[in-house]
Amino acid sequence: MTRRTVRIAVNGVTGRMGYRQHLVRSLLAIREQGGLDLGDGTFLWPEPVLVGRREHALRAIAERHGLTEVSTDLDAVLADDTIDVYFDAQVTSARVEALQKAVAAGKHLYTEKPTATDLTGALELARLAAAAGVKHGVVQDKIFLPGLLKLKRLIDGGFFGEILSVRGEFGYWVFEGDWQEAQRPSWNYRAEDGGGIVVDMFPHWEYVLHELFGRVTSVTAQVATHIPRRWDEDGKPYEATADDAAYGIFGLESGAIAQINSSWAVRVNRDELVEFQVDGTHGSAVAGLRNCRVQHRSATPKPVWNPDLPVTESFRGQWQEIPDNAEFDNGFKAQWELFLRHVVLDEPYHWDLLAGARGVQLAELGLRSHAEGRRLDVPELSL
Repeated sequence: MTRRTVRIAVNGVTGRMGYRQHLVRSLLAIREQGGLDLGDGTFLWPEPVLVGRREHALRAIAERHGLTEVSTDLDAVLADDTIDVYFDAQVTSARVEALQKAVAAGKHLYTEKPTATDLTGALELARLAAAAGVKHGVVQDKIFLPGLLKLKRLIDGGFFGEILSVRGEFGYWVFEGDWQEAQRPSWNYRAEDGGGIVVDMFPHWEYVLHELFGRVTSVTAQVATHIPRRWDEDGKPYEATADDAAYGIFGLESGAIAQINSSWAVRVNRDELVEFQVDGTHGSAVAGLRNCRVQHRSATPKPVWNPDLPVTESFRGQWQEIPDNAEFDNGFKAQWELFLRHVVLDEPYHWDLLAGARGVQLAELGLRSHAEGRRLDVPELSL
């Protein structure tokens, strides 16, 4: 067995996503399994270099996990010729400049989304990376969720016939921060800091719809700030200037219609925090994070509307659970492995900065749709 080391600058590792999903459950999990098997007797060994602004926090994480390299000097890290990949999980407002520096330094890029605060910046990043000849990828984790992998299996197998519509429900109650601690950072609710559920979630919905059902061609959105006053990490009140709920209708290239509600001000009355119902001429499915249930047309009951009589049947009980039929790894880890194989083996990989720009575009158009009160077309992007 041969070990091949790839050194990865991980910026934003002190944040919730950067630490939990990308460091612990992805890069360190790859190390715990002995590295990434490249299939020729070689195992790829990720070596994280932790980057951030707070050295004490970085060192605490490094000591916790037996790592040795930390830095608060991004320029110095990018100037290190032994660094192969730059990964960014910072707040969006700090991301563009860091990614531009990494491109200039000739590093391969992997980044959280949104890739930029506006479409112009996102496209410029994609063009810079293409011109520099570096490999680049954007985190699109939800298509690697077990529930959506099962849904894709159904689509690929022709289960639905003609797909007519997609309805998504995402969200949960994020506490205001006064009498119970908020589950999300306060910057998420300040537009001036890059917050807002549209810029957070519409990029997710773009790639989910694009990958499973086809390109988004139009958007109509209504957004709201339902909770106008919240309390920050220090217990101080602040005015929420960013949207905390968005209600979107998306036209798809196939002619199907997608409706997705996103809210941090909703109490959960569904089986999972996100669910998608897909209805087709031959069958329907409801997919969440892990589970997927179906109802074929041959097993579809014939409800009759009669409000004068109590309901005597269990509608949920009339659906069939789709079996796993496979081992599902952590979605973030699965995509990291694909990106690393792309870097070292040049295997195909299409979740790139142009794909990331499509997400920024949809968020930008969603906010504009709300502001102008009308449906907007979504032009196809190219470099």
